[in-house]
Amino acid sequence: MNRLIRAIIAVIFIAVITFSAISIFQNIKKPLRVDITDRKIYTLSDGTRNILAGLNQTLKVKLYYTKTAAMKATDQIRYYNNYYHFVRALLEEYASAANGMIDLQIIDPRPFSNEEVEAIRHRLKRFPISEEENFFFGLVIQTPFGVEKTIEFFSPDRQSFVEYDISYLIDTAVTRQKKRIGILSSLPVVGDDVSGYMRQMMIMQGQQPKPAWGIVQHLNQMYDVTGIGIDVQQIENIDILMVIHPKNLSEKTLFAIDQFILGGGRTLIFVDPYCISARPEQQLFGAPHDASSSINELLNAWGLDMPANTFAGDKALTAMASLRANSRPERILGMLNLDQQCFNSTNAITADLNKVTVLFSGVLNEVKTEVTEISLTPLLSTTNRGNSWSVMDQRELMGDMAGHYRRFVDGTAPVTMAYIATGKFKSAFPNGIVVPDTETGKPDEEEKPATKKVTGITQAPQDCAVAVFTDVDFISDMVAYNRSIFGMTVVGDNSSLVLNTIEDLSGSSNLMSIRARGSFKRPFVVVDAIEIEAEAETAAEEEKLVAQVSALQQRLQEKVAAARGKGDLIKDVILNERRAIELEIRQAEQQLRKAKLKKRRRIDQLGVKLRNFCTLPGPAIILVIAIILAVRRSMLRRYYISHTTES
Repeated sequence: MNRLIRAIIAVIFIAVITFSAISIFQNIKKPLRVDITDRKIYTLSDGTRNILAGLNQTLKVKLYYTKTAAMKATDQIRYYNNYYHFVRALLEEYASAANGMIDLQIIDPRPFSNEEVEAIRHRLKRFPISEEENFFFGLVIQTPFGVEKTIEFFSPDRQSFVEYDISYLIDTAVTRQKKRIGILSSLPVVGDDVSGYMRQMMIMQGQQPKPAWGIVQHLNQMYDVTGIGIDVQQIENIDILMVIHPKNLSEKTLFAIDQFILGGGRTLIFVDPYCISARPEQQLFGAPHDASSSINELLNAWGLDMPANTFAGDKALTAMASLRANSRPERILGMLNLDQQCFNSTNAITADLNKVTVLFSGVLNEVKTEVTEISLTPLLSTTNRGNSWSVMDQRELMGDMAGHYRRFVDGTAPVTMAYIATGKFKSAFPNGIVVPDTETGKPDEEEKPATKKVTGITQAPQDCAVAVFTDVDFISDMVAYNRSIFGMTVVGDNSSLVLNTIEDLSGSSNLMSIRARGSFKRPFVVVDAIEIEAEAETAAEEEKLVAQVSALQQRLQEKVAAARGKGDLIKDVILNERRAIELEIRQAEQQLRKAKLKKRRRIDQLGVKLRNFCTLPGPAIILVIAIILAVRRSMLRRYYISHTTES
């Protein structure tokens, strides 16, 4: 048998062994699966396993994905192929962990098929790809008793929370009813909740109904959300209360919030010393507008206080942004990208979050209160270099951003921006309140309006729980979300923080442990550190340039003013001076560009190092192995030749 035939036989045997191994491992893949991802994204959390362990009925889980059509669609649709494989692998883990209580079906709804009709009947979202084909990517969960839960579409804004959404559907399908959330806000957070007829009338009149904020749209998927008027006298028939930007609330509304909390109602409070979302769309330049909100009357009763016009700052966390039109991005001292070192690692709400962005967040200070049993747990804080900073007028915040950054003084202890307060609270209105008495009839014109005293709970009979955040913008659409062709997409873990808090206050520990896994994105810590360090090096030079340009422009204006009414000779002299000034400005700007180029080069050098580190070891190792094998082969050949010659 010659060498060629042996080689052919060897290739055939290798192919047979390979395909046999693939077949064997496909059949025993479940017990041999290993999740080697850094965040263990294919490993079910303990909360999910607890929910699956409690199943006492078989659930039919149908994953609809138009895989065939997606292969022929645009890049935006083909992007979902990898996402589909991730969801499918995760559902297979569900089926494996459920011990036969989940019947998983993977369905490709082809045009004019019964599967496509079923997908439409289940009200899954469809996106036309061609005249005949539609794109589906949704989930349907059915119980033997006729309960049906659906994820209409696996949109990008929920990619980090797929496990939570699936587990929530399973949990609500077999055990739970939707909890009721009431939102009390001075902002149009809930949007215009109008009927179809009223919506059509508004459109005909040229008015566009305002949509709900992205966070409310997410809450609507899991809870029964309703709006509460800011003049409410009694809060009832809800499980959780969200108070967002409580601006100029009346005493009766504050009393209603107080009594709801003392009665055991769980509450989230979002106050803000400067809420950009509350600024009017049209405002005269320099006109005063108070964009703050505070309910220190209640906060003080819980052992907290938020000072006015005071903000949390930390140079190590500041973000690059542009808050004014037609302005270049700059370091915004009030815009902080909080990372893992800023979260309470011992609290399930924040333990596994990665990034939360706040915008002009206030500061929470602990104050003495009559109740000694109150427990205050910080959730969000700056690093040890953080500190508070203040302004006299809110108009300063939209002015000299760079100046605020330069004047900021590092602190020695973290500044806290969010707390959870628990304990048997005392009422902020122990003597009750006085309200108009509408039951005694209309008084005479000369008499004072009739009033009556309203009293309530003075101290809670059981433990209360309130989460207080000193920022409203961090849950707004401009910070927490981005818009895409498929809807709102989540930015960071802002929405996750809110939803974690709701789950914690409502006592759903299983679901909260799932959501706490957060997003899978990691910040470029080294690059951010280089940028901050390089900007600090060029800050003095940039400040000098700005001052120089301002002085030159002022001098130029003075020369132009002095030339009015003068002769042509003087005008020529001023023109020459203007050219000289413009030349100086260009030279200064060139120096600034050189300074900034140093920062860019440092980042590029880091990229080159990382690229070399990732690409060079592979070829180098292969080359070393090849050299070793070549040397060994040469030695064996010499050994074989020498022994053959001797024999």
